[in-house]
Amino acid sequence: MSRPRIVIVGAGFAGYRTAKELSRKARGKADITLLNPTDYFLYLPLLPQVAAGILEPRRVTVSLSDTLPWVRLVLGEADGIDLDGRTVHYTDPEGARGTLAYDRLVLAAGSVNKLLPIPGVAEHAHGFRGLPEALYLRDHVTRQVELAAAADDPETCAARCTFVVVGAGYTGTEVAAQGQLFTDAQVRRHPLRKGMRPRWILLDIAERVLPELDSHLSRTADRTLRERGVEVRMGTSVKEATPQGVLLTDGEFVATRSLVWCVGVRPDPLAESLGLPMERGRLLVDPNLQVPGRPEVFACGDAAAVPDLDNPGQYTPMTAQHAWRQGRTAALNVAASLGAGVRRPYEHRDLGFVVDLGGAKAAANPLGVPLSGLAAGAVTRGYHLAAMPGNRVRVAADWLLDAVLPRQAVQLGLVRSWAVPLDTASPELTHAPGRPQARQDADARSGPGAATERETRPGEPACVQAHPQEPEVGASAGEAVIAEAKARETAERKSPEREPVEWESPEWESPEQSPGPARNHPGSEPATYQPGQGPGPTKRTDADPAEGDS
Repeated sequence: MSRPRIVIVGAGFAGYRTAKELSRKARGKADITLLNPTDYFLYLPLLPQVAAGILEPRRVTVSLSDTLPWVRLVLGEADGIDLDGRTVHYTDPEGARGTLAYDRLVLAAGSVNKLLPIPGVAEHAHGFRGLPEALYLRDHVTRQVELAAAADDPETCAARCTFVVVGAGYTGTEVAAQGQLFTDAQVRRHPLRKGMRPRWILLDIAERVLPELDSHLSRTADRTLRERGVEVRMGTSVKEATPQGVLLTDGEFVATRSLVWCVGVRPDPLAESLGLPMERGRLLVDPNLQVPGRPEVFACGDAAAVPDLDNPGQYTPMTAQHAWRQGRTAALNVAASLGAGVRRPYEHRDLGFVVDLGGAKAAANPLGVPLSGLAAGAVTRGYHLAAMPGNRVRVAADWLLDAVLPRQAVQLGLVRSWAVPLDTASPELTHAPGRPQARQDADARSGPGAATERETRPGEPACVQAHPQEPEVGASAGEAVIAEAKARETAERKSPEREPVEWESPEWESPEQSPGPARNHPGSEPATYQPGQGPGPTKRTDADPAEGDS
């Protein structure tokens, strides 16, 4: 009798835990295949520390091959699933197509950046969901401080050392907290003009920081941010983004070259392409994490709408804690469906939450006990060390070195602005000219006024028509600045003196593609690079984004 074939799509918190548990239980008695675009598991909670120069990038990655015995790793992106034929179609990093047959399928494709219908955001903001985005932000912030220190114009200096973070959930709060410390340390070595210091602004339409957590954690984080100098502006968001800055919903125009988008996540569009019942972009499953009507298909993590048995009628939120625990339940139920063990529903008990605010500051409530200050900092770092499936000694060593040595603020230039677009279905990968794409990036659709195909993929024919914006009676000073910036951009694009862009990476270049005119993002590199045409047709479609963490 042949061994059962189990295919797991995605190696995030849910997919990695599923593979690890199945590997331990099967011990070679089943063919377990893990399909993932990268060869590592990314520990997302520590990603802000990579951007802030505390941890080296490899510290937050765990090798899949080294830590998953009895699991076959296939590098690639799933771009179609034949449920009737029980096959998964994928494209590997070099563009070759492949097919994986399965007897049991676990969908754990995770999530991507949540994009809202705000003009200019898709073009000028960068997300924070993958290692490439963290590396880009680290270089970008370093570059802006260095350029600001050398600027003669006070307005240019102020714009370059102003950083706007949208979204006061977990990610946005930690990025702003760590970012302020990082830039303050930089200006001690690269002093700015007299009276100037780096300015970090945290925006959210919610009434308080960390709106999804209890009031103690929210108050602690808010107080720490304000004491550190971060401008916390609740009830305010971005109305429009331009290369020169952002127009806020309260009418103020903030000159900046840096817009960090942390407005939560939406499920990976792979689930939507299956044509199965969905809940706000997530695949509906029963308490055993099985897809109704498809007993051979399981789903967990951000891709699945898992019933919350403690709150009937609701679904578990899209958090790393739930994804990690659901991965174990999925593995046990897959094994049970093959005759090993018994099925069990997904149940959870909150053990508390931790928020790292940089330095020795944190907010935590382990087992419901509210903590702040040094105690919270110790609990937070202890929790992360315990939760990481590897690299614990290396992470602890980096923390120790950061406590006694100054951080190295240097630009490596490994990730360019255009390589990490906000509107992408693959935040874990960099985009390069001519690079084969397994799937088309997710459309930026979330309601009237959403970004169109033409806006998010210059040079391609638009296939989504944007809804016209309603005219406003009066124009603010910020809107006047935006109008002037748009006019200047239009004039530059029409200028006959613009020379063609030269590629510095010929090995990525496709003979069928030619780069279009370069375009600057806020604070990006000079217009020397520009990605080529977007990917071709794909089976995947995107749904309206589900709610994220803010």
